[in-house]
Amino acid sequence: MIRLPFRRRNAGPQGTFRHATPGRTSIEPRMRQGRPARDRTAMLLGLIGLAAVPAAAMAQAADASLSETPVALQKMETLFTGLVDWMAGWLFFDLGMGIPFIVLWLIAGAIFFTLRMGFINIRAFRHAMHVVRGDYDDPREHGELTHFQALTSALSATVGLGNIAGVTIAVTAGGAGAVFWMLAAGIFGMSSKFVECTLAQMYRKVHPDGRVSGGPMQYLSQGLAELRMPRVGKMLGGLFAVLCVGGCLGGGNMFQVNQSFELFASTVQRATGTDISGQGWLFGLAMMALVGVVIVGGIKRIGQATSRLVPTMCGLYVLASLFVIGTHVTEVPALLAQIFRDAWSGHAMGGGFLGVLVVGVQRAVFSNEAGIGSAAIAHAAAKTREPVREGIVALLGPFVDTVVICLMTALVILITGVSTRSDLQGVTGAALTSEAFASVIGWFPYVLTLAVMLFAYSTMISWSYYGERCWEFLFGRRWTFVFKGLFLGCILLGAVADLGSILSFSDIMILCMALPNIAGAMLLSGKVRSALHDYWGRYRAGGMPRRTNWSLGDRAVFEPSAIQQS
Repeated sequence: MIRLPFRRRNAGPQGTFRHATPGRTSIEPRMRQGRPARDRTAMLLGLIGLAAVPAAAMAQAADASLSETPVALQKMETLFTGLVDWMAGWLFFDLGMGIPFIVLWLIAGAIFFTLRMGFINIRAFRHAMHVVRGDYDDPREHGELTHFQALTSALSATVGLGNIAGVTIAVTAGGAGAVFWMLAAGIFGMSSKFVECTLAQMYRKVHPDGRVSGGPMQYLSQGLAELRMPRVGKMLGGLFAVLCVGGCLGGGNMFQVNQSFELFASTVQRATGTDISGQGWLFGLAMMALVGVVIVGGIKRIGQATSRLVPTMCGLYVLASLFVIGTHVTEVPALLAQIFRDAWSGHAMGGGFLGVLVVGVQRAVFSNEAGIGSAAIAHAAAKTREPVREGIVALLGPFVDTVVICLMTALVILITGVSTRSDLQGVTGAALTSEAFASVIGWFPYVLTLAVMLFAYSTMISWSYYGERCWEFLFGRRWTFVFKGLFLGCILLGAVADLGSILSFSDIMILCMALPNIAGAMLLSGKVRSALHDYWGRYRAGGMPRRTNWSLGDRAVFEPSAIQQS
């Protein structure tokens, strides 16, 4: 039976979850003495061994006859095909104008939060830049990550195949006008990200050992309990956790390794003529070891890895895109005018929403996952006593992911004209993006392959943390090693098996995370608005000291008393 860690407000000496006011962070009383820290190398080897035994059996069955699907996978495929058809029937129910229910739900949530928070996505943008570069960092605050590390950890889960393949599909379906609606979705999504990540900070739980637990499963169960809806909160929090665990094993794991291996194998064959499609198990084992090294170290090691990977990957991709755009710089003004003009035509309206919001949701979850609630789990671990401040940092995620990275991809596709070339009819996704770069930089497809593999790797390590926190919420911390072993085993399985409807089912679970998350966030939006009003008032009054104003010998400005008095 699933155990939901919910207690009533008057739970006695064991304490309850309580949301943090702007000057405090809730800390869980010590429940029991923790076990001594295990040797991480031995833990890693044990987890890989636990994961590799069942997964290797599946791999051997799959590689034994590449033309046949193992019987076990055939049965799973049949089961999940029925589930996918049933769930997709109501999740993508057409409400008119070609807009499915789940798409309208995400759009409505983004617009609601933007209006409710007074266009915080626009007015707090400059402040967010100052916070993320460390102007307000204090290492003594509770948490496990800096603001920058929390942002890169969340970005590592979103920047990936959706930016490379999903944008291409949107442009192919909706033309240049689709780019406009893609940017609009990203800008409004910044407000959704702000609300969910602020709530994650308000209701997070800081354990005696400094470990942090937070996210939608926490603020749904505890926040709605404060609104006298404890049963609804438990139900929505538990539902979110179950959906997140399922989604992380598929879309955040098996799909990533599956697609990265396919691109790697095709690149090797193009360069050397060698077919390595039957060696997926080797690729899976290598990826399993690389992911295991990071996830055994927890969110701190994930933050350290992503704070180096994400800026490097994004910087390399943006520079290459700017180089391609620069070779056609005289065409840029006319292209931008075409994007705006085509956005209001009937074809672009249907193609834009269908290509970006429907196909993009199915494969890339709106690229930036705004409204899904996954990034809130990472931002809950940031070191801060100001929940609103971390929410402001979080709103940069959709901007970087959609307005910067996705826009670069779209401009490269459009300015090189590959989407209209007759010899590339039928080519789409990452392959079309590769052709666009290759038309200007002949060797770039090899760099793009490396970038896709790094994107997939960073996505997996971040989603492993999301899934682990939700697993802990459902079953307790003592069983998290089971999840880690399961997650590593799925890496090997994803590299060797054609999973079909199993991955489609996982994608739908990720989309379904938006249902409880947005519903609960709307109900709790009044608390976020009150906290924002208090924070913004102090910020505008100059009552928030910045790191540039203090030295190592003058730390009092960051004391809670000093902040409360300001």
